[in-house]
Amino acid sequence: MQRRQTLKYIICDTLSAMLAWSALFLFRKVVLENIGFNDVLHFYKDSNFWMGLVFVPAGWLTLYSIMGTYRNVMRKARLKELLETLIATLIGVVVIFFVLLIDDVYAVSGNAGVDTYRGYYASFLFLLAVQFMLTYLPRVLITSQTVRRVHSRRFGFPTLLIGSKKKAFQTYLDLENQEIYSGNLFSGFVSLSDDIDQQLASVMPHLGSTADLRKLVEQYAIEEAIIAVEPDEQDKINEILRDLDTSGDLIIKITPDARDLIIGSIKQDSIFHSPLIVINNRLMPEWQYSLKRIADIVVSILAMIILSPVYLVTAIIVKCTSPGPVFYAQERIGYHGKPFKMHKFRSMYVDAEQAGPALSKDDDPRITPFGRFMRKVRLDEIPQFYNVLKGTMSLVGPRPERQFYIDQIVKRAPEYLLLQRVKPGITSWGQVKYGYASTVDEMVERLRYDLLYLDNMSITTDIKILLYTVIIILQGRGK
Repeated sequence: MQRRQTLKYIICDTLSAMLAWSALFLFRKVVLENIGFNDVLHFYKDSNFWMGLVFVPAGWLTLYSIMGTYRNVMRKARLKELLETLIATLIGVVVIFFVLLIDDVYAVSGNAGVDTYRGYYASFLFLLAVQFMLTYLPRVLITSQTVRRVHSRRFGFPTLLIGSKKKAFQTYLDLENQEIYSGNLFSGFVSLSDDIDQQLASVMPHLGSTADLRKLVEQYAIEEAIIAVEPDEQDKINEILRDLDTSGDLIIKITPDARDLIIGSIKQDSIFHSPLIVINNRLMPEWQYSLKRIADIVVSILAMIILSPVYLVTAIIVKCTSPGPVFYAQERIGYHGKPFKMHKFRSMYVDAEQAGPALSKDDDPRITPFGRFMRKVRLDEIPQFYNVLKGTMSLVGPRPERQFYIDQIVKRAPEYLLLQRVKPGITSWGQVKYGYASTVDEMVERLRYDLLYLDNMSITTDIKILLYTVIIILQGRGK
């Protein structure tokens, strides 16, 4: 359903962009150049028209994607759609104006200087109006159709209710009996204790306890979780949020009386008789996520091309200085707790962990002489640009760990799981400020820097971390 709805938006946006560009071209030929309708067909011979018909819609789709237009398309609101479309249209038209039209000279009668500038303004306003109307009208029709389907209970969002007592049952009743249905299709509830309200158990299945949250969210494809706990259970809310935070785009709502326990960005979501607080699970604006991914791809490609001689020389030295493979692939835990293979130049002797997983230390005998140099200047990490290009890692993000060590860290610092809200990185704030960790104690100590990164995550922060990393590499302060 989500993919089909997204496809509808993409098709309509593409057609709207093509029509708007055609209308602008026609407007400039007929109104500004005064060629007359009898000769209007000759503009179809203009190569600029056909090039624009291909590249301009592609540019619009790119802009919409960067702004997050095609994310959560089933939950769009018409008023928000209006504002987002207006902002995107203004940005896009300004780009088209300065990239394609500012140097465009067309034939006009009368005072060329005055008429040309008037023509620019007329073209700008014409495209702004036409692009907005042709884009917004199909969108609002699609959104309105979806809203009607939700309100008529023909479509809904799989929802998990967290709580098992009177408050949970009352929240269920409020949502079910509201005048305009909000779309919550309850898959079931989870309990915090053995005390379960029988009325609640009679209207939806009991799926398990809060220990099963992550598994249940995946198993039932849960899109929304509603926390409705009693006052004496509020001390468990942070633990619940910690488990839910790793569940991707899951929308988390909570009953208002627990708001003082929530740390982070929240907003009020009034759902008629049951106002709920929505916890913002996105750490950055959508356009920054898009820009971060674009930067990951561009920098990784450039780095792999520019550093190709370094790859070659390093590979030869690794092969010649110690027996074994050039590269070393190790399973790490990444985004949303999913395992992936992280690639490095081999800096240890073969079978270095024959006795089991062990963290490296200063003067570690398992590290080869050249491996020690590679670690100092972070040379062993450069194959990870391949991981970044694949999308399993980012340039900047908490360093990924093995499940063996994650299990030990979580016992002492459960908040470590919050790091799985973002992709792991080649470098991180913890890596810059603390460096490599040689014990679990040091991993826990480094954790506070990575949590600080999550609280201040932005493109600007990423740039600062990358600059600090370059300085560390040039100074050879790695270990």
